[in-house]
Amino acid sequence: MERGTYRKGATSLRGRHVPNTTTDQRLLDQSQDTDWVHSDPWRVMRIQAEFVEGFGALAELGPAVSVFGSARIKPDSDYYAKGVELGRLLAEAGYAVITGGGPGAMEAANKGASEAGGTSVGLGIELPFEAGLNPYVDIGVNFRYFFARKTMFVKYAQGYVVLPGGFGTLDELFEAVTLAQTQKITSFPIVLLGRAFWEPMLTFISDTLLAQGMIGEPDLHRLQVTDDPAEAVRLIIGGGVGLGVSRPE
Repeated sequence: MERGTYRKGATSLRGRHVPNTTTDQRLLDQSQDTDWVHSDPWRVMRIQAEFVEGFGALAELGPAVSVFGSARIKPDSDYYAKGVELGRLLAEAGYAVITGGGPGAMEAANKGASEAGGTSVGLGIELPFEAGLNPYVDIGVNFRYFFARKTMFVKYAQGYVVLPGGFGTLDELFEAVTLAQTQKITSFPIVLLGRAFWEPMLTFISDTLLAQGMIGEPDLHRLQVTDDPAEAVRLIIGGGVGLGVSRPE
């Protein structure tokens, strides 16, 4: 991908042709006119096309694990190294590795999988500040709409491994937890990699959400936490049984 290139679905744009807004933004924008009456039915066709494209690209993928984490993680960081090791170990265990296809933790997991001879998948998204997929993606699909992309992360994965990240990472994490809690997905291990980073969140879940009755006891054990990529892979293989979040005293 050349520097300054903007991806909009299958289209590449540069210079003055780069739009000021994204497709998702225009879909969700509540404009004051009635143009949406005429444009929204056509958007449905584009959304349908994104699902068809994703299903077609991933239908024969085989066992896979989705890996999430911040695009801001630097290549010289410990988290990046753990992401590379995780990708390698997942590939050696027979899993394809699915990420958001961007830099940082996503690139690390794709790199580990690709260098180990595994299948490295990147599901990109149209964003104003990211251009294209990282160079370690073997199968890449670019999406306009977050919800179509997020469906692919869940549908074709046997579990999630989540490295430290920001709002986007938390969004994917808690969507998966909610789907598991409501039994929309079953037997879906979710492993958090990086104990020091995740412990404050897990403490809040245990000491506040559970203590105030916002979640139930079984919900604590939907999240597994470890510092060891090898342990993360073992938890995925074992269906998430092993570590867990302790109930508050």
